[in-house]
Amino acid sequence: MPPFRAACPPLTEANLADQAGKVFIVTGATSGYGLLLSTILYQRNGKVYLAARNTAKIQEVIADLKQRFPNSTGALDSISLDLSDLSTIKKSAEEFLAKETRLNVLWNNAGVMFPPEGAKSKQGYELQLGTNNVGPHLFTKLLYPTLAQTAASSPPNSVRIVWVASDAVGWAPKPAIDFNNLDYKKDENARMKYGRSKAGTIMQAVEQARRSKQDGILSVTLDPGIAMTGLQRDMPRWLATAVRLVSNKPITGAYTQLFAGLQPDIDINPTEKWIVPPGKVASGRKDLFEDADQARKFWEWNEEQIRPFL
Repeated sequence: MPPFRAACPPLTEANLADQAGKVFIVTGATSGYGLLLSTILYQRNGKVYLAARNTAKIQEVIADLKQRFPNSTGALDSISLDLSDLSTIKKSAEEFLAKETRLNVLWNNAGVMFPPEGAKSKQGYELQLGTNNVGPHLFTKLLYPTLAQTAASSPPNSVRIVWVASDAVGWAPKPAIDFNNLDYKKDENARMKYGRSKAGTIMQAVEQARRSKQDGILSVTLDPGIAMTGLQRDMPRWLATAVRLVSNKPITGAYTQLFAGLQPDIDINPTEKWIVPPGKVASGRKDLFEDADQARKFWEWNEEQIRPFL
């Protein structure tokens, strides 16, 4: 089967407006979609905070980008961020808040997929649940007041929270969140756990959209498509081979994220639709967007988990 080729992306580095004066955070910014997205933002003169666990790698990326784009008037800075350890995330947010009073777009891009069997976060959550859901929930909440403050003096719908989900939500059964098994004492395979975590990402985005509308913040979610990135490093070989056969270039996923964060005339009801490659609004899995009670319940569960770390 030949690789699927997406249509021409509507927003790229070629037609993205000058981003001078805007402040961005990209989590998982040292590889894959996050690195490509950060490159575009810096290339167009944005101030980009690269958030990742490996601070040495962040500095390597910053040095490389400055060398590649010497004419950029933007800026690059680092945030040490480990989403698998809730006890460290407040300090990570404070790194940013000590330097900035504005934040135009937060891309919750970082995540893990198919970690080793039994892998857990520092607080004992199944690693995909802890890193893909609980950690981003805390990081977003800590940054939310700054996002709201920025939205108050910005054009409507320009301040955004972008939650990177996946078409792997199709791997999650119905209901997508089993509230009686969030500790995974009843074990499931890694594929289903990953699907559930990304279904949870959509629910978080949808509930965030309901709650942040009054503050002028647009919360959107997206499917970046299929591409071979560092995310698949722990994927079984047979599945990695299958993914490689149908994958797009990683830049397509980065353009999809760019569209979700910066397309100025985006026409989306984020409680009903999401963004798909290479940058268009589409319908998603109905139960994840339409079951408001389920989304609210998952949001409230996350709130309970992060409360001791605020």
